[in-house]
Amino acid sequence: MTMASLNLPILYSFRRCPYAMRARMSIVRSNYLCEHREVILRDRPGHMMEISPKGTVPVLLLPDGTVIEESLEIMQHVLAWELDAMEASWVDRNDNEFKFHLDRYKYPNRYDDVDSLAHRALAKSYLDDLDDILGSGISTALNDALFPFVRQFANHDRQWFDEQSWTNIHDWLAQNLDSSEFLLCMKKYPQWHVGDDVVQFPPTEQSASV
Repeated sequence: MTMASLNLPILYSFRRCPYAMRARMSIVRSNYLCEHREVILRDRPGHMMEISPKGTVPVLLLPDGTVIEESLEIMQHVLAWELDAMEASWVDRNDNEFKFHLDRYKYPNRYDDVDSLAHRALAKSYLDDLDDILGSGISTALNDALFPFVRQFANHDRQWFDEQSWTNIHDWLAQNLDSSEFLLCMKKYPQWHVGDDVVQFPPTEQSASV
């Protein structure tokens, strides 16, 4: 039996997007078997645009035709995850407050009258609070929902980030970066084209390569 005959769910994804990354992390965690289609955002595939005209990743197409267009909803679907009040609050802060400042810190030229360092300071306030909550522990699902965005923030100026005196964030980030789940999540794929062989995701650990 070929993978194509299994009628797998189809995941449209982009390796570096933090939203797509957290969806892939949840898929790896749950070993939710799907077909992976790597997207280049400047050259979005026609089929993806047909099922999800907003044109953002990730997109998960289920065998019954259901389309899940939001990363958090993909996480909830594959993990059967029901957020409690604390988790919902943290996801909201991450996706709105922190992401707002992260974008203006990392890409100040995309916005008018932006002080990137002022936005870094405001983002740090979120990270200070996250550092506190990490001391008490968070669920694996919440971990994966937040981690890709903190990774993106850290990588923009790693020296500055590493100099901050957080008690928990540095170890937490390192543990995520070193995890086998992240290695599988970040396997490189060529851009998908119509007619390509089916690519199973998650891959086996032996075939993972970053």
